[in-house]
Amino acid sequence: MNENEKPQDDAAPDEAVKAELKGVPEEFLDCSADGEDDGEAPDAVAEALENLRNDLEKSKQDVLYAQAETQNVRRRAEKDIQDARNYAATGFARDILSVWDNLSRAVESIPDSLRDDDKMKGLVTGIEATQRELEKVFQHNGITRVAAMGLPLDPNQHQAMMEIPSNEHEAGTIVQEMQAGWMIKDRLLRPAMVGVSKKPD
Repeated sequence: MNENEKPQDDAAPDEAVKAELKGVPEEFLDCSADGEDDGEAPDAVAEALENLRNDLEKSKQDVLYAQAETQNVRRRAEKDIQDARNYAATGFARDILSVWDNLSRAVESIPDSLRDDDKMKGLVTGIEATQRELEKVFQHNGITRVAAMGLPLDPNQHQAMMEIPSNEHEAGTIVQEMQAGWMIKDRLLRPAMVGVSKKPD
């Protein structure tokens, strides 16, 4: 072996290594060649992974909050729709109560003599039938009368108009109903106007 062949043998491995590393980015080659970054690269990767985990967790929380808010909006919308169905007739029902009041006054004011009069029986029967039919319409639409007589005063359903001295009832008991109260479903349509008992002076 002559002296000219030795450099060629040394150069052959370098060429082979270069061929193997062809296409590899220089920053990786620099890190491989320089040992100073061996400790820094893993730290950077760990930090990047931790940031990704934090971002993922935040994204999950945002999705959960968005889903909860969507659910709340949907429930509120369903409740509003249901309320609209249940209480759509509130205004009309409140207006028609005056018709019921007038019919009730008419029935109550009919004297017994007219009820027994053959000529007036048809008229009296017609008025009473109209009142009963109106009450059926109320019940069909969820409109019910507020109970009052003999019960303790309930500010949520009754409106006290006067106090009546009485030894027969506990103070605050309803002993007179001047105007009937009404509910529509579970809401107060009109409070009952009543007189309540009090202890005599």
